Amino acid sequence: MFGLFKKKGERPEEEQRVQNTESRQFKEFASRFLPEELTILAVTGANGFGGGKTGKEELWTASIGLTAWMEQDGDEVHQGEFSLTTLADDNLMKFLRSRTPRDSIIWCKVRPSLDEKRFLLTNLPEPGFSAELGAILREQKKPVTFREEGLGTFTLNRTVDWFETELDWLGTEISLTIDKEEDREAALQNAKTLLAGAEDWDRRVREYAADDLLASANDWAEDEEITREQFMERMELESIEVRADGSFEFWFADGDMFYGHSIHVSGDMEHGPDEANMEG
Repeated sequence: MFGLFKKKGERPEEEQRVQNTESRQFKEFASRFLPEELTILAVTGANGFGGGKTGKEELWTASIGLTAWMEQDGDEVHQGEFSLTTLADDNLMKFLRSRTPRDSIIWCKVRPSLDEKRFLLTNLPEPGFSAELGAILREQKKPVTFREEGLGTFTLNRTVDWFETELDWLGTEISLTIDKEEDREAALQNAKTLLAGAEDWDRRVREYAADDLLASANDWAEDEEITREQFMERMELESIEVRADGSFEFWFADGDMFYGHSIHVSGDMEHGPDEANMEG
């Protein structure tokens, strides 16, 4: 039986249902990992534990990214992209989220996958210390920035892996984002082209959203009917994402037309906007 799910009488946060370890779901999940158990120290990434459920499964598939790890009694440090994962009920999921912070060093027992890229958590993680991993952690937490003339200083948002800056768009301060993996030079040039034609692009995007979503907005409306012009005026631009291939995404606050949901308009610079949705 794995030490992750404790019996009654342990510390309150460790009181987990033992039957979870005996369930079909957990046994099937654990079979993907080697039987050997390692005690490791690891550096967590920019995000804490996340989880999801599929179908009628009762347990969360919980995981957190790791950027480095080493065996407790070893000298070799492994750096790269790794994940620490397990199955969890609601109580364990809350515990993992609260007690396993991002950008930290943890100690835990695991079973590795064959390629040692994924680790099955077999006990409750605890804070750890390592001089070698501490140096890696300090380095990964340093801000990553670059400056682009005409756009400003971009800072890497590690939680979503994109660079972002604040800039003026027709008198409104918005966020401009570029995916970290994009061809930066091409994406920045496209951003400058959008900004140079801001008035035209702003009008085209708002008109497209109004034509697509006005009927839905009036279905939601409790008072008098919203006109096309009112719809366009109430849209509040918050951010634009630009890509190297010329595609873009505009995100607007909805001006309370959809009770706080976002308005999302996507398209590309060659053909203009081609999709509008109410999201969130």
